[in-house]
Amino acid sequence: MFRWSMQNYRQLSVWRKAHAVVLNIHRTAAAISRNNSGNVGNQMTRAAMSIAANIVEGSSRGSDQDFSKFVQIAIGSASELEYHLHVAADLNLITQEELTARSPEVVEVRKMLIGLKKKLAAPPRSQAR
Repeated sequence: MFRWSMQNYRQLSVWRKAHAVVLNIHRTAAAISRNNSGNVGNQMTRAAMSIAANIVEGSSRGSDQDFSKFVQIAIGSASELEYHLHVAADLNLITQEELTARSPEVVEVRKMLIGLKKKLAAPPRSQAR
């Protein structure tokens, strides 16, 4: 068991990276909205914010199992965001360069979330005395 002790979510590197994704996606979505395609940009922003917000909310829960549920939702939001980025590129709402810059950031956060979920589900280590 990971034994998350409801520490400050800001101490989690996955949250820091997720927060950076939110800021980058917000800038990307703002450019899309200026081109009258706000729906895709809005969906991208909502998905990105959901990743970071679920980390924050889950970290405030009382157990690893509860935290894990929120991490799973964040993983789903990361997958959703990656899809929205591809749609935006296919619709020429963002450039391929923007897709190439943003997509790996999202994939990295998703991988980190998967690792966190595994730690939360791991059995407790026996403590040597």
